[in-house]
Amino acid sequence: MPPGIYCPMEFWSKGENQNIQVDFLLPTGIYLNLSVSCNASLGTIKQVVWKHAQYEPLYHMLSDPEAYVFTCINQTAEQQELEDEQRRLCDIQPFLPVLRLVAREGDRVKKVINSQISLLIGKGLHEFDSVQDPEVNDFRTKMCQFCEERAAKRQQLSWAAWMEYNFPLQLEPMAKGLGTVYAVLLALQESFTFQISPKEFPITLMSYAIKKQATVFRHETLENPEDYTLQVNGKCEYLYGNYPLYQFQYIRSCLHRGLTPHLTMVHSSTIIAMRDEQTNCIASPPKMAAKPPPLPKKKHVSSANRSSPCGFMVFPYFSFPQLVVQAGLFHGNEMLCKTVSSSEVNVCSEPVWKQRLDFDINICDLPRMARLCFALYAVIEKAKKARSTKKKSKKAVSEATAFFALQDCPIAWVNVMLFDYKDQLKTGECCLHMWSSFPDEKGELLNPMGTVQCNPNTESAAALVICFPSVASHPVYYPSFEQHITYTWAVRGQKLQLKEILERRSHTELYEHEKDLVWKMRYDIRDQYPQALAKLLIITKWNKHEDVAQMISLLQTWPELPVLNALELLDFSFPDQYVGSFAINSLKKLTDHELFQYLLQLVQVLKYESYLDCELTKFLLDRALSNRKIGHFLFWHLRSEMHVPAVALRFGLILEAYCRGSTHHMKVLMKQGEALNKMKALNDFVKSSSQKAPKPQTKEMMHVCMKQETYLEALSHLQSPLNPNIILAEVCVDQCTFMDSKMKPLWIVFNNEETGGGGVGIIFKNGDDLRQDMLTLQMIQLMDILWKQEGLDLRMTPYGCLSTGDKTGLIEVVMHSDTIANIQLNKSNMAATAAFNKDALLNWLKSKNPGDALEQAIEEFTLSCAGYCVATYVLGIGDRHSDNIMIRETGQLFHIDFGHFLGNFKTKFGINRERVPFILTYDFVHVIQQGKTNNNEKFERFRGYCEKAYMILRRHGLLFLHLFALMKAAGLPELSCSKDIQYLKDSLALGKTDEEALKHFRLKFNEALRESWKTKVNWLAHNVSKDNRQ
Repeated sequence: MPPGIYCPMEFWSKGENQNIQVDFLLPTGIYLNLSVSCNASLGTIKQVVWKHAQYEPLYHMLSDPEAYVFTCINQTAEQQELEDEQRRLCDIQPFLPVLRLVAREGDRVKKVINSQISLLIGKGLHEFDSVQDPEVNDFRTKMCQFCEERAAKRQQLSWAAWMEYNFPLQLEPMAKGLGTVYAVLLALQESFTFQISPKEFPITLMSYAIKKQATVFRHETLENPEDYTLQVNGKCEYLYGNYPLYQFQYIRSCLHRGLTPHLTMVHSSTIIAMRDEQTNCIASPPKMAAKPPPLPKKKHVSSANRSSPCGFMVFPYFSFPQLVVQAGLFHGNEMLCKTVSSSEVNVCSEPVWKQRLDFDINICDLPRMARLCFALYAVIEKAKKARSTKKKSKKAVSEATAFFALQDCPIAWVNVMLFDYKDQLKTGECCLHMWSSFPDEKGELLNPMGTVQCNPNTESAAALVICFPSVASHPVYYPSFEQHITYTWAVRGQKLQLKEILERRSHTELYEHEKDLVWKMRYDIRDQYPQALAKLLIITKWNKHEDVAQMISLLQTWPELPVLNALELLDFSFPDQYVGSFAINSLKKLTDHELFQYLLQLVQVLKYESYLDCELTKFLLDRALSNRKIGHFLFWHLRSEMHVPAVALRFGLILEAYCRGSTHHMKVLMKQGEALNKMKALNDFVKSSSQKAPKPQTKEMMHVCMKQETYLEALSHLQSPLNPNIILAEVCVDQCTFMDSKMKPLWIVFNNEETGGGGVGIIFKNGDDLRQDMLTLQMIQLMDILWKQEGLDLRMTPYGCLSTGDKTGLIEVVMHSDTIANIQLNKSNMAATAAFNKDALLNWLKSKNPGDALEQAIEEFTLSCAGYCVATYVLGIGDRHSDNIMIRETGQLFHIDFGHFLGNFKTKFGINRERVPFILTYDFVHVIQQGKTNNNEKFERFRGYCEKAYMILRRHGLLFLHLFALMKAAGLPELSCSKDIQYLKDSLALGKTDEEALKHFRLKFNEALRESWKTKVNWLAHNVSKDNRQ
């Protein structure tokens, strides 16, 4: 039989309507070669195979088609069982066009779900099985049971409670002064228009509609309005509950845009049918397995009773020059004792140390979360030239010209926990596959903040073999909580200087005698200053088991912390499991809306966890299974980093658990994943085509590709990954294009006639890391919420941005808007003069807002300009030019493209191109002053908005510091250490009084205005270098 042709992934993305010759291997040993459509589903293909098989020998030996399943070799060279027969051949993309039919074994429903989960999370579940790690197996069993129990409970929810899970409310902070009457179009059996105060509740509006319907149709009995709910037309968004209408985001948006809200009354029976449809996707509730009888207690000793020193044997196997292994014990960032190093070994094929490394700490003093960190480095002799001013003989000069200095060159690192996930001190030989090292600015060799997972790429990674010694004849366990209590003792002392010490902002400012005082007065801190817990934890001696026991005991009576202080305890500096549990308990009071605001950081904190089963994982899964919006974004935050080897195992296991608890949600997510795959294939096609053909021709070929049935199907009728409330009904191929930047982002437009609000635009990027944009927009959205809570609505536009994979993601298009560069260029004849045309913006707004609407547009511009001036200054957003500042036709100004922040401004030839604290040009001022040079009242009102917004953010300064600190785990180039966060402290003037801070901001404000001509020169250079006209 001739081998099948090689089919790379590019082959499947070219033309999916074409036919391909496929080799089929039947269970009877018969071989068939058939032409099938790439667009055909496996179920259809199986019918074709059976039709031809009946004319072949041994057909009578075949069972029913349902008894067999196709298998293939996938693009990763693994055999894959294709249980889901609804998938098409072009979606499966086999490595070779060879499909084998084998007898089906096991539970088919379970296999289909497993197959779908593997496809969805981007990692085969068989890879988790192959790890053969007891911790992984225990975690999967435990989380699977936890999530399936939650799914079973969800089936019992009432229709109203189920609404809260599936369609969580989209609310704005409480607003003031919204008392106007507006019209609502309500569709029931007929359409009615009502005038109603925005202070009324949804049930009031529904009761009006029911009465009106009864009057029109002469019904004798009135229906109960509590049996209905309000749906936003064309969206998966509902209005319900005891909230005034103006607090719903949709209603508020319609009010600002002058639109009439379009709503539909939906009966509870429809909601119940939707709930039951989801329930049918879920297997019957799992029966609680009977717990096995308790095992006989094994004799073991507590580590608290072991006073012997801690030591390890090292047996690394490598092939490098002269090598050294350094080792250190850490608890968070704190080094528990001095590091130790092995001896140097010379070059050989397999260098072996066989050396014992002893640490200056007793086993009884090892904290539970102690991690052993290793670094492998080479000692290199580096020649340096010596300077000499004295005349010497030639021989003397040659000897003195060079001398050799030793330099440490990092090669690899790895971390391992001293206690396993069952609290047992590790013993015996252990092979650790290491991660490659890169020199950093500090010259540190050890990486305590790095993962405790070994490098999964075992074939190419260096392997360090160590041996944990046996310190007792029985297993040694970390003391239980009950054992800790026996160590506690109370010391209550004087209160001198305590308040002054606790009010200091920095933990490093404390002297030793001050630390002793804080520790001595820990009970007073608990009773009078509970929010200073982090300071107490920092000075706790985690290498003294007596102190650790007292701290853990004290935590049990510590008052619950506010969310702000609880977030601080999630930092890597606080690794203790009891501290982590205490922090998570304090976060449980977060509302779903508040949790959503911090979800990005909480996912990153998972990287700090030492074990798979932790309180944070359970907390996130619990909330995700209780609120589908949180589940949606938790999925994509985890899925977007599945390509990172250090977190792929942890994130993959959490994704598997979530999918098992939300099998109904999997269908929605798989549809989104399919659309993203098509976008990536389309983007690859555009990139290659644009190198050979001009843009119009490439755009035309792009449209031809998108009009294929498979593309139209994949890119239509799906929930937007950016916002699951939005339905992307039908893709408008003729309006789609691609942008001119290097990565050729796709500009895709969707239409949804039911919304009545025009098209929805999405930008697909492939090749750019969107995580920094996502973080910046999250902070701008948080600022918007904080301002609104203080009654200050600055008309911000925190558009959607979502990273979905390795340098891939989506950005929401803000429709009916344009860049300042385009506006200026279209109003000017020359690019050189466009940047200095101060009337361009005002004239553009006049053209979009004729008559009385102009005043409202200028007010929108004034408010939003104030918001973005403050936001960009506080966050230190750089690379600001006229192409990444935009204006909506309604007047709202907003910024895009946040490639630089925290003061990392662009430079050219060593000169800082951005020499103003934020963008405030005279053409902005010209609009704010309504085109009148002497309209100081309007400008002073604008200045007042800026100052008020700045002072509000200052009051929440610690929240921004904590959120940025937690994002250090993300590995963003401009946010990798505490030094990067210093910019925030400076911009918010956190070390100053309110009066000093306000004075500081006023100086920056005046500087921005005074130096705005430099901004204009920068924009001039930008306009000349790039023609922005479209």
